Amino acid sequence: MVLDQADWRALGTNVHLLVVDGDLGAARALVERLLDDVDRTYSRFRPDSELMRLQATPSGTARVSPLLWRAVATAIAVARDTDGAVDPTIGRAMRIIGYDDDFGRVAMHDAAIHVELGAVPGWQQVRLDEPTRTVHIPPGVELDLGSSGKALAADLAATAARRAAPDGGVLVSLGGDIATSGRAPEGGWRILASEDSETPADAAGDVIAIDSGAVATSSTTVRRWRALDGTYRHHLVSPWSGAPVDGPWRTVTVAADSCVAANAAATATIVLGDRGLAWLEGRRLPARLVTQAGQVACLSGWPEPAAAVVGAI
Repeated sequence: MVLDQADWRALGTNVHLLVVDGDLGAARALVERLLDDVDRTYSRFRPDSELMRLQATPSGTARVSPLLWRAVATAIAVARDTDGAVDPTIGRAMRIIGYDDDFGRVAMHDAAIHVELGAVPGWQQVRLDEPTRTVHIPPGVELDLGSSGKALAADLAATAARRAAPDGGVLVSLGGDIATSGRAPEGGWRILASEDSETPADAAGDVIAIDSGAVATSSTTVRRWRALDGTYRHHLVSPWSGAPVDGPWRTVTVAADSCVAANAAATATIVLGDRGLAWLEGRRLPARLVTQAGQVACLSGWPEPAAAVVGAI
């Protein structure tokens, strides 16, 4: 067995690619192409993305590319499945609280609230027509596909990279959203349970092993900045208040069959606050939760920590 790894940055975050018995160079090229397509299609930080151009049209209605259709349809499905906790129509609220640029630049300056916060429009405002692949986003509604969209990108990237390892397997991590495809290395894919995807792989912490599927982490401890009013803000916004979530959980990590499912469950648990634990228990997904005080709770058969190894993600 040969295990190769490549690391770089894309979509404003770190990318890790592991390939078992495959062509690392070809796999990386496939992932880079996919992530470039994602950036050009549904980034809200570049005015020339397909999503931003759609929202700038007077009608907000257009036949869209297959990738944008999948991203928006996935976001709406996630909103429905999480009882509205993970709502893509938080785009304007995100902009108001100061998350209006790639986070690497947001973190370098303070952000002021210029208008009064309020509930977001709601995912039900977005209309989809599957036969014509038409999306309608009403005027004034701004989509942010950063949650489900990044997880979808991880799933798509793993599928793309697998073409370069047809008899092996791949793992793709996009800022802590991890997707796998194909055969895992001996002992499984080693993943460091960390609150920050920038944490070095050899840092102290729990390392779990999975043979397949996906793992995603949502946290209020990263993508966090200080505003001009002295308060700290983060990127997880309540769709009911339009403000950053203030609840019992600072980090939730979930394992599921897909990265989209794992990310949706992790994010919803934090956004739901005091209701999050019961909601997640009902999903019966393996999960690791960290309270604001740093206490750790594991649910539904979260894997026991494995021996830490060099190369953990």
